[in-house]
Amino acid sequence: MARKPAVMYRQIKSQAFTRRKYMGGVPSSRITQFDMGTANGDFPIILSLKVKESKQIRHTALEAARIAANRVMSKQAGTANYHLKVRPYPHNVLRENKLATGAGADRVSSGMRHSFGKNVGTAARVKADQKIITVRTSKQFFDLAKEALWRASMKLPSPCYIDIDQGAEMLK
Repeated sequence: MARKPAVMYRQIKSQAFTRRKYMGGVPSSRITQFDMGTANGDFPIILSLKVKESKQIRHTALEAARIAANRVMSKQAGTANYHLKVRPYPHNVLRENKLATGAGADRVSSGMRHSFGKNVGTAARVKADQKIITVRTSKQFFDLAKEALWRASMKLPSPCYIDIDQGAEMLK
């Protein structure tokens, strides 16, 4: 059975389910790396992608945003010229009440009885103006870093904006 659409999990509605030791079969996070590029490099410019609204971001969306941003930076700037960091970790376990569909499903399904649901994935709860992805780079790759963060924002469920944390005076 296919996963339900991500729009069902965007809003922060109820209490968070984070204690994995009490739940069986929680799928692992799809995010493979949280730091890309040169982690200990000396980069004067720091840009951050921030969300405008409080939302839940699924681990698959965070991984898609990471891949999009990293691809732009690594192909055009090279891995030695930037450091990209994904900030939130998907702790919140998402649950889904799977219902049978098709002919004869009314005899199999129990509807909303025992509808607590099965573990289907994880999500990160983010607040408004929270940093999602941070890129550190040099002055010559500033426009490229902005492009990378913009492409990453297209993968996230909340409207985003790019904030220059450090180095704005160098760009003038």
